[in-house]
Amino acid sequence: MAKKACIQTYGCQMNVYDSERMSNMITAMGYEIVDNYKGVDLVILNTCHIREKAAEKVYSELGRIKIEKDKIMKTDGREMIIAMAGCVAQAEGDAIFTRAKYVDIIVGPESYQELPQLIEKVILGQKRLINIDFSPNDKFDKLPQELEKKIKSSAFITIQEGCDKFCSFCVVPYTRGAEFSRKVEDVIDEIKKNIDNGAKEVVLLGQNVNAYHGIDARGLPWRLSDLIGKIAEISSLERVRYTTSHPSDMTDDLVMMHGYEKKLMPLLNLPVQSGSDAILQKMNRKHTRQEYINLMKNIQKIRPDIIFSSDFIIGFPGETDGDFQDTLDLIRQVKFEAQSFSFKYSPRPGTPAAEKENQIPEIVKTERLKVIQDLLESQQHNFNNRMLSQVIPVLFEEKTTRYENQIAGRSEYMQIVLCEINDDKSSYMNKIHNVLITSVNKNSLVGEIVK
Repeated sequence: MAKKACIQTYGCQMNVYDSERMSNMITAMGYEIVDNYKGVDLVILNTCHIREKAAEKVYSELGRIKIEKDKIMKTDGREMIIAMAGCVAQAEGDAIFTRAKYVDIIVGPESYQELPQLIEKVILGQKRLINIDFSPNDKFDKLPQELEKKIKSSAFITIQEGCDKFCSFCVVPYTRGAEFSRKVEDVIDEIKKNIDNGAKEVVLLGQNVNAYHGIDARGLPWRLSDLIGKIAEISSLERVRYTTSHPSDMTDDLVMMHGYEKKLMPLLNLPVQSGSDAILQKMNRKHTRQEYINLMKNIQKIRPDIIFSSDFIIGFPGETDGDFQDTLDLIRQVKFEAQSFSFKYSPRPGTPAAEKENQIPEIVKTERLKVIQDLLESQQHNFNNRMLSQVIPVLFEEKTTRYENQIAGRSEYMQIVLCEINDDKSSYMNKIHNVLITSVNKNSLVGEIVK
């Protein structure tokens, strides 16, 4: 009987990508991947260290897994292997063994290609193994090339890792290392394999994806716009997206790509973090408020149907009421009509901002966050309401669990779209259909497929 393994993923889409690669490796070792860690032989926590709350959530979950580990040993007399991967593993290293002595393996996001060897060593009796080396090129060379046969409408493809920007609040340069771009042919090969496996959409991923500078077989550098243009030539690929970007790397060629490549979806996530020049400077963001606004206006001129989403950090050290009002004003000017992400500032150990004076009281951060989120939600809701009575293309991905006859998909703007189907639902999966929007919920659109 196959051993069972559970992989729990926290954080960004790049962690989702990494977990899929870990799943391929573990499956090749003979493990069956299951959704729950009850009774399993191996648990992998793929972690996020961006915010303090995310890291603490991992340790809380570890405590619950420890109870299950002890139960299995008591009732069955066998070991459960616990591995911590991802950015918490990279940032905290062997200090994790002090806080959670029952963890067997610590492996960083640039070294998880060694996970099978580490697991084998634990099975043979070794304990407390750690690998947090930075070796992204070695990582991608060693990862298994075969994909799961499960058909997925949308495929995540990591093309770039790490960041050289060193924003004062961010741990990414310390947990993911310097900027690294995968080879052009390797990226295109992986995309083609996913398309052959049924994908209709690819999402190009990177901590700073628009800084992509991959090298092709001739030794020539490619920009992100070059890569998008090339993969858009694949006839069976219908949608292209990329995330997450830095405003300083939104070069003219990439902006123009939004204007003439229709497979590139009309939704751009471009984190601004703050609308105040004073705070942007303290954050070391390398762009001003007006530069960001001008950039967004230029993109809208090139692609009039595009909408934006962004990331906002609320309550950065020294943020005054005036700084906060500048952020609200920027949101009103630019309009972020897709789902944006806003968080209270969380000091991360080792980052310059964690040592700054004038830390904002928690109650002030909470109040400001509520105001920001209400404004962002109102902009998103207003855009969703404009979809009413329109016919829009929807890529259907799955059957819903709530209603037997309901299927769910995504619009070009990443809105969830729900439709009721009375015939064979599988015939609609992994295909784009035109849908007449008949109603708008808080978090989704509802419509009827146009025959």
